[in-house]
This record gives sequence, structure tokens and C-alpha cells, in this order.
Amino acid sequence: MAEKIAGKKKIATAIKSIGVVGAGAWGTALAQVAAKAGRRVTLWAREAEVADGINARHENATFLPGIALDAGIRATTALAEMSAADALLMVTPAQHMRRVLTELGPALAPATPVVLCAKGIEQETGKLLTEVLAEAAPQAQAAVLSGPSFAAEVARGQPTAVTLACADERTAEALAAAIGLPTFRPYYSADLIGAEIGGAVKNVLAIACGIVEGKKFGESARAALTTRGFAELTRLGLAMGARAETLTGLSGLGDLILTCNSIKSRNMSLGMALGEGKTLEEIMGSRHSVSEGVFSAAAVVALAKKHKVEMPIAEAVAALVTGKTSVDEAIAALLSRPFRAEI
Repeated sequence: MAEKIAGKKKIATAIKSIGVVGAGAWGTALAQVAAKAGRRVTLWAREAEVADGINARHENATFLPGIALDAGIRATTALAEMSAADALLMVTPAQHMRRVLTELGPALAPATPVVLCAKGIEQETGKLLTEVLAEAAPQAQAAVLSGPSFAAEVARGQPTAVTLACADERTAEALAAAIGLPTFRPYYSADLIGAEIGGAVKNVLAIACGIVEGKKFGESARAALTTRGFAELTRLGLAMGARAETLTGLSGLGDLILTCNSIKSRNMSLGMALGEGKTLEEIMGSRHSVSEGVFSAAAVVALAKKHKVEMPIAEAVAALVTGKTSVDEAIAALLSRPFRAEI
């Protein structure tokens, strides 16, 4: 027992430096958390002006304006620098994750913890991001961070709880110790699939809930859609080997509740704009941030078909964002489905 405890302390102590790859709102918020937790933090930004603003003024005026950042956060545009960190938080959008990991992967030391913080499925291949990591950097130790969290609230130090999933319990505990704060509470799990599925599917369902809001269908309709959406998320997760407790936990039900009930959610606000009559092109063209549900919807539906799982809400969203149906047609199709037992 003493050896086991000593081993855990050794791993936790080893994570002294953290590289955060991606300086959008969520990446910047996680850099803030890691710095407040006492780690040396390097934040990679694609845009030079973002890196300059963080270093000179301690603010990410582009993606997280108005929030003072910890002075210990150092930003860089040199991706190669990130390989020197003891652990990496990967916060690049899901559809760019493979490209960034492929460039960064060869320089990573064996067993480096790489925490996937984006919530999505690779559109082109239909693969989970842990699968992408296994191909691009097979020597890395995969982990997933997911749960109900808005970047601005996390960066301001408002209380938040998330799921930190890793197959190796000691690594999960070490990562939780490295980034955990009284106001940022990682609950660790060994269920990577459950954490990933929850994060990806809730983005698709949030678009549907946003449409309900945009069409002014009311609170009852949104509650019904959220509940039936959770049934879809659960069916797919279980079919893919996720644990039920993960799907009903922070990274599943918890994240779904948050994302489907606030227009702070990028995916819900996008759905709301669709419901109000705006086109997808208009909405996407006016945003700095990425709404992952748009890109993951078709991949979620493909996974559902592969595992013989029925997901009518996800199918409606996928048809809508790929231009195969209109908002009104998608709504009519869902409302005309046969009555059935609640399963």
C-alpha cells in the first residue's frame, strides 16, 4: 500500500508543466485553471495577435474578452514548444485535431498524458478523437476531459465539475491533482468512450433544442426534446461500450442539461438562429468560434447506423445541417412519428 501511495505522489509531482494546445475560449480557460493550480503553462495560439495579447496584456481579447488572465500563462505560436510539457491539454477543434496531433506527435515522449478537451467526432472518418490520437501519437497516454462547463465561467473561477477519463487510474489521479482547484473539480473515470460520446452527441442535440427555442415552441417542448435526446445518447453510448454511470454523469447528462438550456452554448445558439430563419452559412460566417455539432452530426448518425441504434433527433439535425431538409420539414417529420413505448 505504501508503495502504491508513493507511486501516485511521484506521478502527480511529475506534472509540473502543462501545454495547452488551442487558444480559443475553452483553451484559454483551461490555461487559466492550470496556472491557478500552480503549473507552468504554455498556451499555443494559431494567431500571432492572440499570443501577443496574452503575453503583453494578459487577456485573450479575441476569444475571451474582458477576463484578466494569470500572469504566469505564456503564449506561443510555435507548436513544437508544446512537446516539452509534462502533459498536454488538446483544445483544438475536433476537425483539426488530427492535423495538429500529426505534427506534434513524433516529438512527444513515451507515455506523455494527452488530454482531449474538444467534443466531437472526426467527420471524414467517423472516428472518436481517442482513435485519432492512437493513430497520430500512439506513444501518448490518452485522456478525455468533458463535462458541463462554459469557458468564461471557468476562467472567472466560478465553481465547475467535470469528468476526467483515463484508462490508467494513476495517470487520471495525477492529472486531476495537476489541474484541480476548489472551484474546478475533476472527477476521474476509466470510461473514455462514455466521456467522448456524451460530449459529441450533446452538441448535436443542443442544435435541436436551439431550434425549439428559435421557433418559440416553449419550455415543455425543450424538456421533452432534451429527455428524448438523452435516450438517444444513452442508446448509442451503451451500444459502443460506455458505462451507464458515465452517461448519467457529468460528461453525459450533466453536459446535456447545460448545453440544451442556455444560449451561451454555441450549438444551442446556432440552432436558435436556424429556428429564427437564418441560414447555416449566415450563422457560421459571423462567428469566431466553432459549433462542433454541425460537423459531428453526420458522424453520430453513421455510428448509430453501424451499431443499429435509432436516433431520430440526431438524424433530423444531420439532415438539416447537410442541406437535405429544412427546419420545418425536420420538425414535421419528428412530430409525425408513430406513438410508442417510452424506451
